[in-house]
Amino acid sequence: MSEERRSITEQGNPRKPQGSAGKEMLMGMNEHHGPVTAWGIDHFSFSGSERVLDIGCGGGAALRRMAEKVPSGHLTGVDYSKVSIALTSECNADLISQGRLNVVQGIVSALPFEDNSFDRIITVESFYFWENPESDLREVLRVLDKGGTFLIVADIHGDAELDDVSIENILKYSLFNPTLDQYRQLLEGAGFTNVQVHTQPGTTWVCAEGHKA
Repeated sequence: MSEERRSITEQGNPRKPQGSAGKEMLMGMNEHHGPVTAWGIDHFSFSGSERVLDIGCGGGAALRRMAEKVPSGHLTGVDYSKVSIALTSECNADLISQGRLNVVQGIVSALPFEDNSFDRIITVESFYFWENPESDLREVLRVLDKGGTFLIVADIHGDAELDDVSIENILKYSLFNPTLDQYRQLLEGAGFTNVQVHTQPGTTWVCAEGHKA
C-alpha cells in the first residue's frame, strides 16, 4: 500500500467513513473490492424480482452490480456513515430516480426494517466492524424472509496466510477476522440453516452463506 493510499485510509476511517478522505477512500474501495464483490454475489441465485439488502453499502458498487440481476426487484442499502449514504446515492442516482433503489441510514444491531423484508441480504467488507456479531446476525435473520439467503463477503479470513499489510490493518483497526469454522458457528448459532463457507483458490477470500428456513 502506498503512503498516499495509507494516509487516505487512515483519515477516511474505514470503521465509519467520514469527510472528503472518507469519500475518496470509498471510491477506491469500489474499484479495489470489485473482484471479490463479483465473486461473492455469484453465490446468490436470482430470479429477477428479489428484494435485496446491502448492509454497510459503502460506496454503492455492490448495489449497482446486483441491480443488473434484479431488473424487476428492489434494492436497499443501509449504512451508518453519512458519507457512505451520500456516495451510494450519488453512484446510483438513476436507480433511485427509477424507484428501484433506496438508501437509509441505520445500524446493523437495530435494522430499520420489518420482519421478513428481504429475499437476499449481503454484507461486503463490513463484517469486520460489527460490534456484536452474534446478536447482529440474529437481527439480520429477523429481516430475511423465509427461503432467503444471506452472504458475508470479505477478502481475508482467519485461516488465510495474510501479508504484512493485512495483518497490520487487522491490528490497527481492531478488525474481527473469523476463521472459516468460526463463520460457520456464528451463522448456525444465530439460526441460519444450510450454512456453507466458500473460499476461492489462490486468494484469501471468503463468502459465508446462510439461509432462513
